[in-house]
Amino acid sequence: MALLVPDDLWLAVEPLLPRARPKPKGGRPRAPDRAALAGILFVLRMGIQWHEVPTELGCCGKTC
Repeated sequence: MALLVPDDLWLAVEPLLPRARPKPKGGRPRAPDRAALAGILFVLRMGIQWHEVPTELGCCGKTC
């Protein structure tokens, strides 16, 4: 994941992302923002479809 989202890119993007809201009713935990960004960049670079995102990135195409 570090290759897809280098530290300098993450430092520039992270302050722009909204903070996670509390979920009083529970629900599914959020995927890490950095993993979701890595999935988005992977799709854009590889030209694949969203359902083909490998789970090794820490998220799936639906999460991204």
